[in-house]
Amino acid sequence: MESLLDNIAFPSDLKKLDESQLPQLCDELRRFIIDELSHNPGHLASSLGVVELTVAIHYVYDMPMDKLVWDVGHQAYGHKILTGRRERFHTNRQFGGISGFPNPAESEYDSFVAGHASNSISAALGISIADDRLKHEKSHTVAVIGDAAMSGGLAFEGLNNASFYPNNLLVVLNDNHMAIDEPVGGMSEYLVRLTTSETYNKWRYRLYQFLERHGWVKEDSKGKHIRRHNSLKAAIANEHNLFEVLNLRYFGPVDGHDVINLVKILRSIKDYNGPKVLHIKTKKGKGFKPAEEAAAIWHAPGKFNKESGERVIPPITKDTPPLFQDVFGHTLVDLAKMNDKVVGVTPAMPSGCSMSFLMHEMPERVFDVGIAEGHAVTFSAGLAKGGLMPFCNIYSSFMQRSYDNVIHDVALQNLDMVMCLDRAGLVGSDGATHHGAFDLAAFRCVPNLTIASPMNVVELRNLMYTASQPGHGPFMIRYPRGKGVLLDWHGEMQTMPVGKGVRLKEGTSSLAVLTLGPLGFAAKKAIERAESEGMSVSHYNMLFLKPLDEEMLQEVASRHTKVITVEDGVVSGGFGSAVLEYFADHDCQIKVKRIGIPDLFATHGTQEELYHLYGMDAEGIYQTIVSMLQ
Repeated sequence: MESLLDNIAFPSDLKKLDESQLPQLCDELRRFIIDELSHNPGHLASSLGVVELTVAIHYVYDMPMDKLVWDVGHQAYGHKILTGRRERFHTNRQFGGISGFPNPAESEYDSFVAGHASNSISAALGISIADDRLKHEKSHTVAVIGDAAMSGGLAFEGLNNASFYPNNLLVVLNDNHMAIDEPVGGMSEYLVRLTTSETYNKWRYRLYQFLERHGWVKEDSKGKHIRRHNSLKAAIANEHNLFEVLNLRYFGPVDGHDVINLVKILRSIKDYNGPKVLHIKTKKGKGFKPAEEAAAIWHAPGKFNKESGERVIPPITKDTPPLFQDVFGHTLVDLAKMNDKVVGVTPAMPSGCSMSFLMHEMPERVFDVGIAEGHAVTFSAGLAKGGLMPFCNIYSSFMQRSYDNVIHDVALQNLDMVMCLDRAGLVGSDGATHHGAFDLAAFRCVPNLTIASPMNVVELRNLMYTASQPGHGPFMIRYPRGKGVLLDWHGEMQTMPVGKGVRLKEGTSSLAVLTLGPLGFAAKKAIERAESEGMSVSHYNMLFLKPLDEEMLQEVASRHTKVITVEDGVVSGGFGSAVLEYFADHDCQIKVKRIGIPDLFATHGTQEELYHLYGMDAEGIYQTIVSMLQ
């Protein structure tokens, strides 16, 4: 059978197909995604689940004149393949290749950056209104959002606003009962109840069409129904439907894997005035049995054998360094066993941050609040105010959404709670939307916060133990994605003095290297290389950004005239800036060179490639040492 996908470079080629050919195209697109991701890892299950929806949208709408906004972007691989990037898709998430998420700088078909959940409705609403104000021709805007992302407060804010302003927005609710892990909360349960009323919704929609054709109902400029007889109200309105209560016309639920029917429905509702919600039911991982059966594992499975369905997982041996997130998870279990006030809070990332360990052993001690980072922080603040000791774990990049909550609800009240920022620094292939680059600079100005960055997993474990003690106030611990160095971290936990660093090496030259976090090991290698070439350099592991170890900084200033600071965060306003400020405030005549992420949004690639690109690896630090000592 002749390949259809091979002849499709852009949606204009897709539109040349007969509708009867669309199921074949979906099969080919699904197979292409599986083939590519088997050897170049990415987000598999999400993209497999929306193949039919992707094809239907591009078949019915005229992108890029019409606009398509994806929520998160995990599910956008099919979209990328159909919009001019099939030949480059083998570079997906690779250094110098295409991004794993929608990016307007990459393609005019990507209407909005999508890296964090729940923003699609707000963004698409703004685009829809702007198009209506600025264009004469009628354009359409579509937002695709998952059921898990609907738990985010921003999604509700967007829906509320969409019901008020005139717009032609279509919200496609992709309901697969999955986030990365299984979704939680009232919205998930509500969608289950909506699904059970499928027959009712189908006949209600048919009744509305009948009444509309015969002039019994019409719409105002906002797409709201004007009913000529109150007796029709009960027939065409489901007052228990959240979306219709908000004056959003609701269609569904419908089978999200029936591409021909999806095309039919999209065509029929495309030109309806006013905001609309199309509720589709899909299966995450559709078309690849292992992903269908274990969608959470196959969300981003790494390399796998596409024939056998076996994941290619490097063997774990006694020489395998531990993952920071796993040490966090095991340590949290230990702390919970020691202290019955310790609880865990996660915004829908129990497996990603390894809070799943505590969830497995003590499920009543973990609160998964759904994709709602701001709520996670304020909810944790409430737990702390009530006397518990919450460990709130949020990826560094996602913690940006909780900035006000940290300031107003936690720091202002000086509450005893622990915020663990996983995936801090350069995280790798997920790129600009996911790098934890800004936490140090963002939070060091907030009063009452203690901010620490462990160099290794033993320090992480001890910092967690220290932070769990009463009286410390809000304690923030940030650590990177992936492996640390090989250390035995299973020993007894020890309290660490807050605001105190460690001198790792005393050199004899005029230069000292001050490091914060795991890049201390790259600095250690650079210093050892310099020493082998006759340059003796001091090395200090500062451990705490706030409070800074001022006694140690005084020691540095008394023995050295030159300093290099190294951090896995933006140099603007971060750790190096804090050191500079201290030296300036205390009239220390010190020349300082800061190493960190430059003033830009870092690209995607492996962590090693990015560290080298920005001069943050051992080679880059060594070259800076040499230049400082010349």
